[in-house]
Amino acid sequence: MAVRKPKLLERDALYEYALRTLGGRAYSLGELREKLRRRAAEVGDIEGVLARLKDSGYLNDRRFADNYAAARLENQGFGRGRVLRDLRQHRVAPALAEQAVQRVFQDTDEVALIESFLARKYRGKSWGAFLGEEKNLAGAYRRLRYAGFGAGTSIRVLKRYASRADELEGIEDGATEG
Repeated sequence: MAVRKPKLLERDALYEYALRTLGGRAYSLGELREKLRRRAAEVGDIEGVLARLKDSGYLNDRRFADNYAAARLENQGFGRGRVLRDLRQHRVAPALAEQAVQRVFQDTDEVALIESFLARKYRGKSWGAFLGEEKNLAGAYRRLRYAGFGAGTSIRVLKRYASRADELEGIEDGATEG
């Protein structure tokens, strides 16, 4: 079966396509540029369309980054590192992504956020008994790190519930080496 190429669009049609695309969900400037690159008949039309969208207020990376970071914090309870990594994957400029994360997380208590995250992921389990097993302790730590929480804070929270705190020291040493 042959792969069907999308129809290439002229400037006005490309603008309409961009509006429909933004109507579906928010995109960063970099993401939308990539989408338009695949559909533009003339590569030179892309920057003009993006400038028109920005002037009209339909495309704003700062607003996108702030809204995205706030949603990831409020809805998924992720930590700073994960939100920053996700914003970069959405092609938000690194400095802009960092500023958005700083604004959104400025009044956030990371310890409370970690405890809330653990409560959601391990609901119904006795944390002391569950984290008493080495593999569960290591798994919980890896899960916290992947969710974007700092190594030191993650270990401090896990130490509250783990009966075998010496196992966390090995995890801490391995985390700081890489």
